[in-house]
Amino acid sequence: MKVILIKDVKKLGTIGEIKEVSDGYARNYLIPQGLALEATATRLKETQEKDLKKQKQKGKEEAAARILQEKLEGKTVKLMARTGGSDKLFGAITAKEIAEALQKEYGAKIDRKKIELKEPIKHLGTYEAKVKIYPAIQAQIQIIVVAAE
Repeated sequence: MKVILIKDVKKLGTIGEIKEVSDGYARNYLIPQGLALEATATRLKETQEKDLKKQKQKGKEEAAARILQEKLEGKTVKLMARTGGSDKLFGAITAKEIAEALQKEYGAKIDRKKIELKEPIKHLGTYEAKVKIYPAIQAQIQIIVVAAE
């Protein structure tokens, strides 16, 4: 019997997959537990339409990510920070502050978790950071930390 999985099932498959299983397994376990539906012609067609819709949505998201990457690639963000006499900062510059600066300067709304710093920023100077926009799309930005007056 062919079934469409509506939840992930260990050792069988993930959501949306169409699997061939024994009649007993489908009727006695998968369907009653709400893990799968019988694969009728209409349900198969619905599944294909959902897959097409997901692919279109994914394409739109990727295109938007590419535009954002072009907007941010190689850009510089200048941040002001308080220092204690020398070039050492009080505290550190966080990814949240960088995300806020990107929002203010370039209008790019980036989640702070997607900003990857090589090391914590605790001194004045220039630093490199990677912004993960989409799984395979990243932008390299430069952060300049200067002393606040």
